[in-house]
Amino acid sequence: MKVIASSLRKGNIVELDGKLYVVLKSENFHPGKGTPTTSVDMRRISDGVKVAERWRTTEMVEKATVDERQYDYLYEDGEGFHFMEPVSYDQVTVSAEIVGEGSVFLQEGVKVYIQTFEDKPISIELPQKATVEIAETEPVVKGQTASSSYKPAILTNGLRVLVPPHIEAGTKIIINTEDLSYQERVK
Repeated sequence: MKVIASSLRKGNIVELDGKLYVVLKSENFHPGKGTPTTSVDMRRISDGVKVAERWRTTEMVEKATVDERQYDYLYEDGEGFHFMEPVSYDQVTVSAEIVGEGSVFLQEGVKVYIQTFEDKPISIELPQKATVEIAETEPVVKGQTASSSYKPAILTNGLRVLVPPHIEAGTKIIINTEDLSYQERVK
């Protein structure tokens, strides 16, 4: 299926020269003079090589037809990460390279979207927000204003994030999984 280059987004699968690429980043540039362009950073699915391409925003690009379904996370073992499709109970194993750094957000029952091409997993989309618990953080310092200052905190899954001063160890918070930013405290 052909689409215009400016419509490409992170996670889309593109076919170039008979090979599949997953879009990592896509930016549209509109200079004052000249032709608007779309710059796309991609990773070749077959061997993991990163590639950067630039097209005119109106150029047509071949978007690969992939199957995207929601799966529930089950467990991790030596083979990879195991997921189950909730309707048919089909199970799929996704390698650690495809899951990447998002593995810290995988807990039993987490719902993710997995894209497959010819029944092989090629990319995974995590939920945008995750609930995590603070393992340790600095104590509250009197006189700090809540509006402008953040303090470092270590989560139970090992990640480091910045949180407002009133958040203490043991508190559950919601963070954005893309940029690891604090969103809110769990009520």
